[in-house]
Amino acid sequence: MDRKEKIFVLDTSVILYDHSALKSFEEHDVAIPVQVLEELDNFKKGNETRNFEAREFIRLIDNISKEHLLTDWIPLNGSTKGKFKVITEVKRFENDALDTFGEEKFDNKILNAALSLKIQFPEKKVVLVTKDICLRLKAKSLDVNSEDYETGKIKDVQHLYTGKTVYNDVSAALIDRLFEKGELPVEDFDLDKPKGNHFFILKNGKSSILSKYDPKEQLVKRIEKQRVFNIVPRNAEQSLAISALLDPSIKLVTLQGVAGTGKTLLALAAALDQRRNYRQIYVTRPIIPLSNKDIGYLPGDITSKLDPYMQPLWDNLKMIKGQFDKHDPTVHRIDEMLASDKIAIAPLAYIRGRSLSRIFFIVDEAQNLTPHEIKTVISRAGDDTKIVFTGDIYQIDTPYLDSQSNGLSYLIDRAKDDPLFAHITLEKGERSELANLANKLL
Repeated sequence: MDRKEKIFVLDTSVILYDHSALKSFEEHDVAIPVQVLEELDNFKKGNETRNFEAREFIRLIDNISKEHLLTDWIPLNGSTKGKFKVITEVKRFENDALDTFGEEKFDNKILNAALSLKIQFPEKKVVLVTKDICLRLKAKSLDVNSEDYETGKIKDVQHLYTGKTVYNDVSAALIDRLFEKGELPVEDFDLDKPKGNHFFILKNGKSSILSKYDPKEQLVKRIEKQRVFNIVPRNAEQSLAISALLDPSIKLVTLQGVAGTGKTLLALAAALDQRRNYRQIYVTRPIIPLSNKDIGYLPGDITSKLDPYMQPLWDNLKMIKGQFDKHDPTVHRIDEMLASDKIAIAPLAYIRGRSLSRIFFIVDEAQNLTPHEIKTVISRAGDDTKIVFTGDIYQIDTPYLDSQSNGLSYLIDRAKDDPLFAHITLEKGERSELANLANKLL
Protein backbone atom coordinates (compact mmCIF):
# COMPACT_ATOMS: atom_id res chain seq x y z
CA MET A 1 0.00 0.00 0.00
CA ASP A 2 1.28 3.48 -0.89
CA ARG A 3 1.71 5.28 2.46
CA LYS A 4 3.59 8.25 1.00
CA GLU A 5 2.12 11.65 1.89
CA LYS A 6 0.23 13.13 -1.03
CA ILE A 7 -0.70 16.49 -2.48
CA PHE A 8 -3.85 16.40 -4.61
CA VAL A 9 -4.18 19.13 -7.25
CA LEU A 10 -7.83 19.68 -8.19
CA ASP A 11 -9.01 20.69 -11.65
CA THR A 12 -12.08 22.86 -12.35
CA SER A 13 -14.09 19.83 -13.50
CA VAL A 14 -13.83 18.30 -10.02
CA ILE A 15 -15.16 21.44 -8.32
CA LEU A 16 -18.09 21.70 -10.73
CA TYR A 17 -18.90 18.06 -9.95
CA ASP A 18 -18.60 18.42 -6.16
CA HIS A 19 -17.93 21.79 -4.52
CA SER A 20 -16.91 20.09 -1.25
CA ALA A 21 -14.30 17.91 -2.97
CA LEU A 22 -11.34 19.38 -1.08
CA LYS A 23 -12.71 17.74 2.10
CA SER A 24 -12.57 14.27 0.54
CA PHE A 25 -8.83 13.55 0.74
CA GLU A 26 -8.49 12.60 4.42
CA GLU A 27 -5.07 13.52 5.88
CA HIS A 28 -3.54 14.58 2.54
CA ASP A 29 -3.00 18.14 1.32
CA VAL A 30 -5.05 19.76 -1.45
CA ALA A 31 -3.94 22.47 -3.87
CA ILE A 32 -5.99 24.58 -6.28
CA PRO A 33 -4.24 26.34 -9.18
CA VAL A 34 -5.32 29.98 -9.43
CA GLN A 35 -6.53 29.29 -12.98
CA VAL A 36 -9.28 27.13 -11.45
CA LEU A 37 -10.54 30.19 -9.55
CA GLU A 38 -10.52 32.17 -12.80
CA GLU A 39 -12.53 29.47 -14.56
CA LEU A 40 -14.98 29.24 -11.64
CA ASP A 41 -15.52 32.99 -11.90
CA ASN A 42 -16.93 32.38 -15.38
CA PHE A 43 -19.34 29.76 -14.00
CA LYS A 44 -20.67 31.62 -10.96
CA LYS A 45 -23.63 33.23 -12.76
CA GLY A 46 -26.59 31.11 -13.82
CA ASN A 47 -29.21 28.68 -12.54
CA GLU A 48 -27.65 25.38 -13.51
CA THR A 49 -26.12 23.08 -10.94
CA ARG A 50 -22.58 23.78 -12.12
CA ASN A 51 -23.21 27.48 -11.40
CA PHE A 52 -24.40 26.56 -7.92
CA GLU A 53 -21.31 24.38 -7.37
CA ALA A 54 -19.01 27.22 -8.44
CA ARG A 55 -20.67 29.70 -6.07
CA GLU A 56 -20.63 27.25 -3.15
CA PHE A 57 -16.93 26.49 -3.63
CA ILE A 58 -16.06 30.18 -3.76
CA ARG A 59 -17.96 30.69 -0.48
CA LEU A 60 -16.26 27.65 1.03
CA ILE A 61 -12.70 28.81 0.42
CA ASP A 62 -13.64 32.36 1.44
CA ASN A 63 -14.76 30.94 4.78
CA ILE A 64 -11.65 28.74 5.13
CA SER A 65 -9.31 31.66 4.43
CA LYS A 66 -10.84 34.27 6.77
CA GLU A 67 -7.72 34.37 8.96
CA HIS A 68 -5.19 33.16 6.38
CA LEU A 69 -3.65 33.99 3.05
CA LEU A 70 -4.69 31.58 0.32
CA THR A 71 -1.06 31.28 -0.76
CA ASP A 72 -0.19 29.73 2.63
CA TRP A 73 -0.96 26.14 3.58
CA ILE A 74 -4.24 26.45 5.52
CA PRO A 75 -5.30 23.63 7.89
CA LEU A 76 -8.62 22.09 6.89
CA ASN A 77 -11.25 21.41 9.56
CA GLY A 78 -10.77 18.25 11.60
CA SER A 79 -7.69 16.80 13.22
CA THR A 80 -7.33 14.16 10.49
CA LYS A 81 -7.53 16.60 7.60
CA GLY A 82 -4.59 17.93 5.64
CA LYS A 83 -3.89 21.47 4.44
CA PHE A 84 -5.07 23.58 1.54
CA LYS A 85 -3.57 26.36 -0.59
CA VAL A 86 -3.96 28.17 -3.91
CA ILE A 87 -1.04 27.93 -6.34
CA THR A 88 -0.64 31.38 -7.90
CA GLU A 89 2.62 31.09 -9.83
CA VAL A 90 2.92 29.33 -13.15
CA LYS A 91 6.54 28.23 -12.96
CA ARG A 92 8.43 27.29 -16.10
CA PHE A 93 10.55 24.20 -16.62
CA GLU A 94 12.42 22.75 -19.56
CA ASN A 95 9.96 20.80 -21.73
CA ASP A 96 7.07 21.63 -19.40
CA ALA A 97 3.36 21.61 -20.22
CA LEU A 98 3.46 25.09 -21.73
CA ASP A 99 6.35 24.17 -24.02
CA THR A 100 4.75 20.86 -24.95
CA PHE A 101 1.10 21.84 -25.36
CA GLY A 102 1.14 25.65 -25.69
CA GLU A 103 0.49 28.59 -23.39
CA GLU A 104 -3.07 29.44 -24.41
CA LYS A 105 -5.07 26.91 -22.40
CA PHE A 106 -5.67 27.09 -18.66
CA ASP A 107 -5.42 23.28 -18.59
CA ASN A 108 -1.72 23.49 -19.42
CA LYS A 109 -1.11 26.05 -16.68
CA ILE A 110 -2.97 23.82 -14.22
CA LEU A 111 -0.73 20.96 -15.32
CA ASN A 112 2.34 23.12 -14.74
CA ALA A 113 1.13 23.88 -11.21
CA ALA A 114 1.13 20.14 -10.53
CA LEU A 115 4.63 19.86 -12.04
CA SER A 116 5.91 22.67 -9.81
CA LEU A 117 4.58 20.93 -6.68
CA LYS A 118 6.19 17.67 -7.78
CA ILE A 119 9.59 19.41 -8.02
CA GLN A 120 9.07 21.46 -4.85
CA PHE A 121 8.00 18.46 -2.72
CA PRO A 122 9.94 15.43 -4.01
CA GLU A 123 9.21 13.53 -0.78
CA LYS A 124 5.45 13.64 -1.50
CA LYS A 125 3.34 12.06 -4.22
CA VAL A 126 1.64 14.78 -6.28
CA VAL A 127 -1.59 13.69 -7.98
CA LEU A 128 -3.62 15.76 -10.45
CA VAL A 129 -7.32 14.99 -9.92
CA THR A 130 -9.56 15.75 -12.89
CA LYS A 131 -12.66 14.41 -14.55
CA ASP A 132 -11.23 15.50 -17.90
CA ILE A 133 -9.81 12.32 -19.50
CA CYS A 134 -7.72 14.28 -21.99
CA LEU A 135 -6.06 16.28 -19.19
CA ARG A 136 -5.30 13.03 -17.36
CA LEU A 137 -3.57 11.71 -20.47
CA LYS A 138 -1.58 14.94 -20.85
CA ALA A 139 -0.46 14.65 -17.22
CA LYS A 140 0.68 11.07 -17.66
CA SER A 141 2.64 12.02 -20.79
CA LEU A 142 4.64 14.42 -18.59
CA ASP A 143 5.13 11.82 -15.83
CA VAL A 144 2.60 13.46 -13.50
CA ASN A 145 0.34 11.14 -11.52
CA SER A 146 -3.30 11.71 -12.46
CA GLU A 147 -6.61 10.13 -11.56
CA ASP A 148 -10.35 10.63 -11.73
CA TYR A 149 -12.28 11.97 -8.74
CA GLU A 150 -13.49 8.78 -7.08
CA THR A 151 -15.90 10.07 -4.41
CA GLY A 152 -19.44 9.00 -5.29
CA LYS A 153 -18.30 6.45 -7.86
CA ILE A 154 -19.92 3.03 -7.99
CA LYS A 155 -17.07 0.54 -8.22
CA ASP A 156 -18.89 -2.49 -9.63
CA VAL A 157 -21.46 -0.97 -11.95
CA GLN A 158 -21.70 -4.26 -13.90
CA HIS A 159 -23.44 -5.70 -10.84
CA LEU A 160 -25.53 -2.63 -10.03
CA TYR A 161 -28.75 -3.43 -8.19
CA THR A 162 -31.48 -4.48 -10.65
CA GLY A 163 -34.43 -4.48 -8.25
CA LYS A 164 -35.50 -8.02 -9.10
CA THR A 165 -34.44 -11.64 -8.65
CA VAL A 166 -35.55 -14.66 -10.69
CA TYR A 167 -35.99 -17.98 -8.87
CA ASN A 168 -36.45 -20.96 -11.20
CA ASP A 169 -37.10 -23.85 -8.80
CA VAL A 170 -39.92 -22.62 -6.57
CA SER A 171 -42.40 -25.38 -5.72
CA ALA A 172 -45.56 -25.38 -7.79
CA ALA A 173 -47.63 -25.69 -4.62
CA LEU A 174 -46.11 -22.51 -3.22
CA ILE A 175 -46.78 -20.63 -6.44
CA ASP A 176 -50.39 -21.82 -6.33
CA ARG A 177 -50.78 -20.72 -2.69
CA LEU A 178 -49.40 -17.25 -3.46
CA PHE A 179 -51.71 -16.95 -6.45
CA GLU A 180 -54.72 -17.97 -4.33
CA LYS A 181 -54.01 -15.96 -1.18
CA GLY A 182 -52.29 -12.94 -2.75
CA GLU A 183 -49.62 -12.73 -0.05
CA LEU A 184 -47.55 -15.05 2.10
CA PRO A 185 -44.98 -14.66 4.90
CA VAL A 186 -41.46 -14.33 3.52
CA GLU A 187 -40.44 -17.26 5.73
CA ASP A 188 -42.50 -19.58 3.51
CA PHE A 189 -40.02 -19.02 0.71
CA ASP A 190 -36.41 -20.06 0.38
CA LEU A 191 -35.42 -16.54 -0.66
CA ASP A 192 -32.60 -14.16 0.17
CA LYS A 193 -34.59 -11.84 2.41
CA PRO A 194 -34.17 -8.26 1.14
CA LYS A 195 -34.18 -5.13 3.29
CA GLY A 196 -36.25 -2.88 1.03
CA ASN A 197 -38.86 -3.21 -1.70
CA HIS A 198 -37.64 -5.99 -3.96
CA PHE A 199 -39.32 -7.84 -6.80
CA PHE A 200 -39.28 -11.56 -7.54
CA ILE A 201 -40.11 -13.61 -10.59
CA LEU A 202 -40.90 -17.05 -9.16
CA LYS A 203 -40.87 -19.97 -11.63
CA ASN A 204 -41.55 -23.68 -11.75
CA GLY A 205 -41.33 -25.06 -15.25
CA LYS A 206 -43.88 -23.19 -17.31
CA SER A 207 -45.60 -21.78 -14.21
CA SER A 208 -44.49 -18.38 -12.95
CA ILE A 209 -45.74 -15.53 -10.81
CA LEU A 210 -44.67 -11.95 -10.26
CA SER A 211 -44.30 -10.81 -6.66
CA LYS A 212 -42.82 -8.14 -4.41
CA TYR A 213 -41.41 -8.21 -0.90
CA ASP A 214 -43.08 -5.61 1.31
CA PRO A 215 -40.48 -4.54 3.92
CA LYS A 216 -43.06 -2.99 6.24
CA GLU A 217 -45.33 -6.03 6.48
CA GLN A 218 -42.55 -8.56 5.70
CA LEU A 219 -44.80 -10.31 3.22
CA VAL A 220 -44.29 -11.52 -0.34
CA LYS A 221 -47.23 -10.14 -2.34
CA ARG A 222 -48.50 -11.24 -5.73
CA ILE A 223 -48.33 -8.68 -8.52
CA GLU A 224 -50.96 -8.71 -11.22
CA LYS A 225 -50.31 -7.58 -14.75
CA GLN A 226 -52.33 -4.39 -15.21
CA ARG A 227 -52.69 -1.73 -17.84
CA VAL A 228 -52.04 1.84 -16.80
CA PHE A 229 -53.84 4.66 -18.63
CA ASN A 230 -54.42 2.29 -21.55
CA ILE A 231 -50.72 1.30 -21.72
CA VAL A 232 -50.41 -2.49 -21.49
CA PRO A 233 -47.13 -3.92 -20.10
CA ARG A 234 -45.36 -6.05 -22.69
CA ASN A 235 -43.04 -7.99 -20.40
CA ALA A 236 -42.53 -8.96 -16.76
CA GLU A 237 -40.18 -6.05 -15.96
CA GLN A 238 -42.71 -3.52 -17.22
CA SER A 239 -45.38 -5.09 -14.97
CA LEU A 240 -43.03 -4.79 -12.00
CA ALA A 241 -42.26 -1.18 -12.89
CA ILE A 242 -45.97 -0.34 -13.05
CA SER A 243 -46.44 -1.90 -9.62
CA ALA A 244 -43.77 0.37 -8.14
CA LEU A 245 -45.11 3.44 -9.94
CA LEU A 246 -48.66 2.87 -8.65
CA ASP A 247 -47.74 1.96 -5.07
CA PRO A 248 -48.54 4.98 -2.86
CA SER A 249 -46.17 3.78 -0.12
CA ILE A 250 -43.19 4.00 -2.49
CA LYS A 251 -42.19 7.65 -2.82
CA LEU A 252 -39.02 7.26 -4.88
CA VAL A 253 -38.68 5.10 -8.01
CA THR A 254 -35.82 4.60 -10.46
CA LEU A 255 -36.19 2.92 -13.85
CA GLN A 256 -32.98 2.05 -15.69
CA GLY A 257 -32.68 0.56 -19.14
CA VAL A 258 -31.65 1.06 -22.74
CA ALA A 259 -33.62 3.12 -25.24
CA GLY A 260 -37.02 1.67 -26.10
CA THR A 261 -37.65 -0.24 -22.87
CA GLY A 262 -40.56 2.04 -21.97
CA LYS A 263 -39.12 3.86 -18.95
CA THR A 264 -40.50 7.34 -19.58
CA LEU A 265 -43.73 6.12 -21.18
CA LEU A 266 -44.63 3.96 -18.15
CA ALA A 267 -43.76 6.74 -15.70
CA LEU A 268 -45.90 9.29 -17.55
CA ALA A 269 -48.83 6.86 -17.95
CA ALA A 270 -48.69 6.04 -14.21
CA ALA A 271 -48.68 9.73 -13.37
CA LEU A 272 -51.75 10.36 -15.52
CA ASP A 273 -53.49 7.34 -14.00
CA GLN A 274 -53.00 8.84 -10.52
CA ARG A 275 -53.58 12.47 -11.53
CA ARG A 276 -56.32 12.99 -8.92
CA ASN A 277 -53.86 12.22 -6.11
CA TYR A 278 -51.47 15.01 -7.06
CA ARG A 279 -51.64 18.74 -7.50
CA GLN A 280 -49.43 18.61 -10.58
CA ILE A 281 -47.57 16.25 -12.88
CA TYR A 282 -44.13 17.70 -13.58
CA VAL A 283 -42.04 16.06 -16.30
CA THR A 284 -38.50 17.29 -16.82
CA ARG A 285 -35.05 16.48 -18.09
CA PRO A 286 -31.63 18.15 -17.89
CA ILE A 287 -30.62 20.37 -20.78
CA ILE A 288 -27.57 18.96 -22.55
CA PRO A 289 -26.60 21.46 -25.28
CA LEU A 290 -26.20 19.98 -28.75
CA SER A 291 -22.59 19.75 -29.96
CA ASN A 292 -21.47 21.41 -26.70
CA LYS A 293 -23.08 24.70 -27.77
CA ASP A 294 -25.11 26.79 -25.37
CA ILE A 295 -28.83 27.03 -26.18
CA GLY A 296 -28.38 30.76 -26.78
CA TYR A 297 -27.25 30.06 -30.33
CA LEU A 298 -30.67 28.60 -31.20
CA PRO A 299 -33.19 30.98 -32.82
CA GLY A 300 -36.38 32.21 -31.17
CA ASP A 301 -37.57 32.86 -27.63
CA ILE A 302 -36.79 30.64 -24.63
CA THR A 303 -39.68 28.28 -25.42
CA SER A 304 -38.45 27.81 -28.99
CA LYS A 305 -34.90 27.22 -27.76
CA LEU A 306 -35.97 24.53 -25.31
CA ASP A 307 -38.46 22.69 -27.54
CA PRO A 308 -35.81 20.44 -29.19
CA TYR A 309 -34.70 19.18 -25.77
CA MET A 310 -38.21 18.60 -24.48
CA GLN A 311 -39.52 16.95 -27.68
CA PRO A 312 -38.97 13.33 -26.49
CA LEU A 313 -41.26 14.03 -23.54
CA TRP A 314 -43.94 15.46 -25.82
CA ASP A 315 -43.56 12.38 -28.05
CA ASN A 316 -44.32 10.09 -25.10
CA LEU A 317 -47.37 12.14 -24.19
CA LYS A 318 -48.53 12.02 -27.81
CA MET A 319 -48.14 8.24 -27.81
CA ILE A 320 -50.30 7.95 -24.68
CA LYS A 321 -52.98 10.13 -26.27
CA GLY A 322 -52.77 7.88 -29.32
CA GLN A 323 -53.98 4.92 -27.21
CA PHE A 324 -57.42 6.55 -27.12
CA ASP A 325 -59.87 7.31 -29.89
CA LYS A 326 -59.58 10.97 -30.93
CA HIS A 327 -63.16 11.55 -29.77
CA ASP A 328 -62.51 9.99 -26.36
CA PRO A 329 -62.95 12.63 -23.62
CA THR A 330 -59.63 11.51 -22.12
CA VAL A 331 -57.75 13.15 -24.99
CA HIS A 332 -59.54 16.45 -24.36
CA ARG A 333 -58.88 16.06 -20.62
CA ILE A 334 -55.12 15.74 -21.22
CA ASP A 335 -55.15 18.87 -23.38
CA GLU A 336 -57.00 20.71 -20.60
CA MET A 337 -54.41 19.55 -18.06
CA LEU A 338 -51.64 20.95 -20.26
CA ALA A 339 -53.47 24.24 -20.72
CA SER A 340 -54.05 24.63 -16.98
CA ASP A 341 -50.47 23.58 -16.11
CA LYS A 342 -51.74 20.49 -14.32
CA ILE A 343 -49.17 18.76 -16.56
CA ALA A 344 -45.95 20.76 -16.89
CA ILE A 345 -43.06 19.82 -19.16
CA ALA A 346 -40.00 21.97 -18.52
CA PRO A 347 -36.20 21.85 -18.09
CA LEU A 348 -34.83 20.65 -14.77
CA ALA A 349 -33.03 23.94 -14.13
CA TYR A 350 -36.44 25.60 -13.68
CA ILE A 351 -37.13 23.83 -10.38
CA ARG A 352 -34.33 25.45 -8.38
CA GLY A 353 -35.80 27.05 -5.27
CA ARG A 354 -39.18 25.32 -5.61
CA SER A 355 -40.79 23.14 -2.98
CA LEU A 356 -42.42 20.14 -4.63
CA SER A 357 -45.58 19.38 -2.65
CA ARG A 358 -48.22 16.91 -3.92
CA ILE A 359 -46.42 16.55 -7.24
CA PHE A 360 -45.77 13.46 -9.33
CA PHE A 361 -42.29 14.45 -10.46
CA ILE A 362 -40.60 12.62 -13.37
CA VAL A 363 -36.94 13.26 -14.23
CA ASP A 364 -35.99 11.80 -17.60
CA GLU A 365 -32.37 11.19 -18.71
CA ALA A 366 -31.29 11.17 -15.06
CA GLN A 367 -27.97 9.54 -15.99
CA ASN A 368 -26.82 13.01 -17.05
CA LEU A 369 -27.10 14.32 -13.48
CA THR A 370 -24.39 14.33 -10.83
CA PRO A 371 -25.04 12.76 -7.41
CA HIS A 372 -25.38 16.27 -5.99
CA GLU A 373 -28.02 17.19 -8.59
CA ILE A 374 -29.98 14.04 -7.71
CA LYS A 375 -29.80 14.99 -4.03
CA THR A 376 -30.95 18.54 -4.85
CA VAL A 377 -34.05 17.25 -6.66
CA ILE A 378 -35.02 14.81 -3.89
CA SER A 379 -34.45 17.40 -1.18
CA ARG A 380 -37.12 19.58 -2.85
CA ALA A 381 -39.80 16.95 -2.19
CA GLY A 382 -42.64 18.14 0.02
CA ASP A 383 -45.59 16.26 1.47
CA ASP A 384 -47.28 13.60 -0.70
CA THR A 385 -44.78 13.94 -3.55
CA LYS A 386 -43.54 11.02 -5.63
CA ILE A 387 -40.31 11.27 -7.64
CA VAL A 388 -39.39 9.00 -10.54
CA PHE A 389 -35.94 9.03 -12.17
CA THR A 390 -35.52 7.31 -15.54
CA GLY A 391 -32.41 6.82 -17.64
CA ASP A 392 -29.75 4.61 -19.18
CA ILE A 393 -26.47 4.68 -17.22
CA TYR A 394 -24.53 3.68 -20.34
CA GLN A 395 -25.75 6.60 -22.47
CA ILE A 396 -24.03 9.62 -20.88
CA ASP A 397 -24.19 12.91 -22.78
CA THR A 398 -22.02 15.04 -20.46
CA PRO A 399 -18.21 14.96 -20.71
CA TYR A 400 -17.35 14.50 -17.02
CA LEU A 401 -19.77 11.69 -16.09
CA ASP A 402 -19.69 7.97 -16.81
CA SER A 403 -21.61 4.83 -15.84
CA GLN A 404 -19.88 4.78 -12.44
CA SER A 405 -20.05 8.44 -11.44
CA ASN A 406 -23.48 9.60 -12.66
CA GLY A 407 -26.22 10.41 -10.20
CA LEU A 408 -28.63 7.68 -11.32
CA SER A 409 -26.14 4.88 -10.60
CA TYR A 410 -25.28 6.54 -7.29
CA LEU A 411 -28.93 6.76 -6.24
CA ILE A 412 -29.74 3.15 -7.18
CA ASP A 413 -26.77 1.89 -5.17
CA ARG A 414 -27.35 4.07 -2.11
CA ALA A 415 -31.16 3.80 -1.84
CA LYS A 416 -31.68 0.10 -2.65
CA ASP A 417 -32.49 -0.96 0.94
CA ASP A 418 -34.80 1.92 1.83
CA PRO A 419 -38.54 1.11 2.28
CA LEU A 420 -39.51 4.33 0.46
CA PHE A 421 -37.57 3.30 -2.64
CA ALA A 422 -38.03 0.82 -5.48
CA HIS A 423 -36.02 0.14 -8.60
CA ILE A 424 -36.40 -1.91 -11.75
CA THR A 425 -33.88 -2.44 -14.52
CA LEU A 426 -35.79 -2.85 -17.79
CA GLU A 427 -33.87 -5.13 -20.12
CA LYS A 428 -36.13 -5.90 -23.06
CA GLY A 429 -36.65 -3.21 -25.68
CA GLU A 430 -40.23 -2.84 -26.87
CA ARG A 431 -39.93 0.10 -29.26
CA SER A 432 -39.32 -1.95 -32.41
CA GLU A 433 -37.25 -4.83 -33.75
CA LEU A 434 -35.00 -2.29 -35.47
CA ALA A 435 -34.37 -0.41 -32.21
CA ASN A 436 -33.57 -3.71 -30.49
CA LEU A 437 -31.08 -4.48 -33.25
CA ALA A 438 -29.31 -1.16 -32.64
CA ASN A 439 -29.14 -1.77 -28.87
CA LYS A 440 -27.80 -5.26 -29.40
CA LEU A 441 -25.26 -4.81 -32.17
CA LEU A 442 -24.19 -1.17 -32.30
